[in-house]
Amino acid sequence: MKKSELKQLIKPLVKECIHEVLLEEGLLSNVVAEVAKGLQQNIIVETQQINEQTQLREQTNNSRSKLKEHKDNLMKTIGKDAYNGVNLFEGTEPESQNTPSQGHSDLGNPRDSGVDISSLLGKSSAIWQAIK
Repeated sequence: MKKSELKQLIKPLVKECIHEVLLEEGLLSNVVAEVAKGLQQNIIVETQQINEQTQLREQTNNSRSKLKEHKDNLMKTIGKDAYNGVNLFEGTEPESQNTPSQGHSDLGNPRDSGVDISSLLGKSSAIWQAIK
């Protein structure tokens, strides 16, 4: 018997067996149900991640408010009468935390123009200008 003749005889038998197992014994419906369960679990995981992010934001906000309360309490314990009631830091902003990755050095605020020292040396500045 040739290979092609054997194939013609076996192919319908295999096709019928597979059809019987998949449809009649319910294997296909079980596979579909398992896939549907797997898809539903992925949705739950995503909503859990969103809930975790929301909780993290709430914790951050709570810690910021606690820190502000702590600073206020410290200022109260220092005393309202210190420096004759004058707020030394009124109208100032905290210095930003510059990192080397931002291209700024630790020498100060890059927006600060600094101090003019041209008149510090008196007439020598004119001499330096003439040398240039």
